[in-house]
Amino acid sequence: MAHAFSALSPETVISAVESVGLYPADEPFALNSYENRVLMFQDDDRTRWVVKFYRPERLSDAAIDEEHAFLLELADAEVPVGAPWRDQRGQALHRFEGFRFTLFPHCLGRAPELDNPAHLFALGEVLGRLHAQSSRKAFVHRRTLDLSGDIERARSQVMGSPWLDAQQRRVYPQIIDRLLTSLERHSLSSANFIRTHGDCHLGNILGVDDAFTLVDFDDCLMAPAIQDVWMLLPEDAQEWRAALSEVREGYEESRPFPDDELDLIEPLRAYRLVRHAAWLVSRWEDPAFPRAFPWLAERGHWDQHLRQLEQQLMQLEQPRWLA
Repeated sequence: MAHAFSALSPETVISAVESVGLYPADEPFALNSYENRVLMFQDDDRTRWVVKFYRPERLSDAAIDEEHAFLLELADAEVPVGAPWRDQRGQALHRFEGFRFTLFPHCLGRAPELDNPAHLFALGEVLGRLHAQSSRKAFVHRRTLDLSGDIERARSQVMGSPWLDAQQRRVYPQIIDRLLTSLERHSLSSANFIRTHGDCHLGNILGVDDAFTLVDFDDCLMAPAIQDVWMLLPEDAQEWRAALSEVREGYEESRPFPDDELDLIEPLRAYRLVRHAAWLVSRWEDPAFPRAFPWLAERGHWDQHLRQLEQQLMQLEQPRWLA
């Protein structure tokens, strides 16, 4: 059975863009994205645009509209984000031949340097401004981070895959059980959940000099504020302290830094490790995934994943951050 994105030909992309009144001057080219299909093009005025075609059935219209409303709210509050383009009716989500898509003005820049104190301060400042605004209301249609529930669902997806051998099938659920037991000591019940970017890594931050813009809010969700911070911190304990100091100083230009959430860093890292493996498994029917991640079907990859989870269990017991 053909995957839904197989019908998204270059001609379809161009026709979709033209249907909302923009006219590509050349053929759009694909950017590095797997969950959705994201392409860049120049229009006949030589303005650069990014068009995102959403993976069918992944998100409801309401969830996408809420992401767009969030981005426009942030832009109105002068938080530097990649906000969507709207047509004359004020619509940001468009449809063409069964696909849903959104257009964004292209953001110039490159990823920040995490060993540059000025960049770290600027990142902290942007995140502080983001959270100062995002904490004013809650999402209704976006999901809420659920450590245990999401890990349980991820385990089911991985165990349903064909690639684990007999030994790995014995060991993997045992590690996940130990992980869930350890996470019981790191309850999120006392954390202050706010609207977050949700996937704030270097690939989703673009800057010129030390002025940075946050892009790709596709995974925005209700979560503790530290969810948008921890991926920007180095793993080395000494370097981490220096980086945290710069990020905190910038962040506190707008709001108090969530120091009480630092002990959630290792649980969130464990959560990401487990869910990333399950994400790859769940998307394997998309032809882009076997091409990009052929090692997923190799025994050695799953041995390495199990070792990573074992190491992460050790960090949950004795976090490097709090040493």
